[in-house]
Amino acid sequence: MGFADDHLIPLLDEGLGNSAYLLDLGEGRALAVDASRDLRALHASAKRRGLRVAFAADTHLHADFLSGAVQLGHDTGATVLASVAGRRAFAHRALADGDEVDLGGLTLRALATPGHTDEHLSFLLLDGSRKLGVFTGGSLLVDSAARTDLLGPGRTGELARAQYRSLKRLAELPDETAVWPTHGAGSFCSAPPGAGRTTTVGAQKRANPLLAAPDEDTFVTRLLAGLGTYPAYFDRLAETNRRGPAVLSAAPVLPALSARRVRALVADGGHAVDVRPAAEYAAGHIPRSLSVPLREQFATWLGWLLPDTAPLVFVTGAGQDPGEIVWQAYKIGYERLAGRLDGGMEAWLADGNPQTATAFLTADRAAGRPYLDVRQASEFAAGHVPGAVHIELGALHGAVADAPHRPVVACGHGERAMTAASVLERAGRTDVAVLDGGPADYTAARGQRLVQGTRDARR
Repeated sequence: MGFADDHLIPLLDEGLGNSAYLLDLGEGRALAVDASRDLRALHASAKRRGLRVAFAADTHLHADFLSGAVQLGHDTGATVLASVAGRRAFAHRALADGDEVDLGGLTLRALATPGHTDEHLSFLLLDGSRKLGVFTGGSLLVDSAARTDLLGPGRTGELARAQYRSLKRLAELPDETAVWPTHGAGSFCSAPPGAGRTTTVGAQKRANPLLAAPDEDTFVTRLLAGLGTYPAYFDRLAETNRRGPAVLSAAPVLPALSARRVRALVADGGHAVDVRPAAEYAAGHIPRSLSVPLREQFATWLGWLLPDTAPLVFVTGAGQDPGEIVWQAYKIGYERLAGRLDGGMEAWLADGNPQTATAFLTADRAAGRPYLDVRQASEFAAGHVPGAVHIELGALHGAVADAPHRPVVACGHGERAMTAASVLERAGRTDVAVLDGGPADYTAARGQRLVQGTRDARR
């Protein structure tokens, strides 16, 4: 078959900042690349087009989500394509550099592109001798390259140098070759904010500051300078993906639990996770519950702040979909989901249980409180309140003693700040308020201007 742009269907996970791809191969068959364990969007897209996934390719052992390739093998009989160097412990076609797979008219060629991980492959799509595009996974990204520190600080520099060679190899492809990365803006695997999702080799040779580096040492310096923190769960998912995630025989569900059962689970070491919007949590919540509003970034903060080894019970609000909680949790390997509080907070209170409230203040009411900014370091450096104390949300659990007395906790809009306040409350703090808004609202109310950099920050 020939290739047309509409044969490639990107499937964006806004929360993780990743793109999976579904490629129509003709005759009702498809190739899936870097599909997540949450296959709802992929299955829906395939069904609309009358496609069956015949091949499921993974560019690398993902750290930020569980692969859906094993599940696709079970559901559709797909042949799983992955690097021989990954030593995966499940049935797959192991590919080495230069190996080719006949897709039935199109060809997929494996290119070894280590750096983000040791065993990373890019997949070059060919129509005869014509190079159509390359699935670059965590190698060449739009205006960047993926992080190289996931295997520990002892390997970071070595892998950064491997990433340099991999990007140089990809840059040798024809300028018109499409580039289809997995990681994009919003990914903690290191993609710049606001960047597009796809590009071409030629565009990257002109615009990517890493490809413009005059030598390998400069490349390494630039790449490592852009690395921020990443969620704790990243450290364990690659091995789960190597072994192969458990196959699901049916969509998991979240059972309804009585208030008494929720109380017992929490008393026995479980965690209560309140997924309602920040304002609802502030008005009243189960004492020592963790606020993680159900939104696109839910999986990131669930995996960053809680272990995967204890039962989780959820408090939901009106209209929230329990299935969304389940799939976001399952795609990062959180399966100990005990259930949800049947009847929500009304049922909790009707059973005679206490609740706690958190002050949720507009900027004009927050004056006089120390400002605790819990955004990422890059966000803070781009513009923050003068004299703010900065502790990233992901580090707050281990830095409670560094949080100021009577803080107003703030992020960009209030969601992460409410999560941070719940972390502080779980540690015994009772003096916390949350800013309903962001730094621009706060400085405007006080006649100040945002400052850039980190020199005036306190910790």
